[in-house]
Amino acid sequence: MLPLSLLKTAQSHPMLVELKNGETYNGHLVSCDSWMNINLRDVICTSKDGDRFWRMPECYIRGSTIKYLRIPDEVIDMVKEDAQAKSRNRTEMNKNRGGNSNQNQRGGRPGGNRNNAGNRPGQGYGGPGNNAMRLGGAAGQGNRLPHAPKNRK
Repeated sequence: MLPLSLLKTAQSHPMLVELKNGETYNGHLVSCDSWMNINLRDVICTSKDGDRFWRMPECYIRGSTIKYLRIPDEVIDMVKEDAQAKSRNRTEMNKNRGGNSNQNQRGGRPGGNRNNAGNRPGQGYGGPGNNAMRLGGAAGQGNRLPHAPKNRK
């Protein structure tokens, strides 16, 4: 379970946020971003020593100042259920795919090769056996690879 997916699921739910400086914020999560910056609404802020309280309609908290978040168990359960459902769907998709196992590797290409240049004689360079074709290969090129600079005299 990833923290950001947990926060996305927790939107509109109550949460407690404790900052590194000791202040706590209780409110409902409105939004969050990839840096864990969050917006809360209907917020009660408590001072570090716990003797002062403020009520705010909304607040913004920078993610780098957050020490920890307390989120209701129901949200955590929702994230777990979503993760299990996605896992089941992936398993079913893989079962339904079937066919040649070589076709199912890396992009569905036979043998799983993204670049077959090493498998074709006279094209590309790399892969065993291909250098032999290249060394005596194309007319007028001698032993030079295509990217080698030409000698100018």
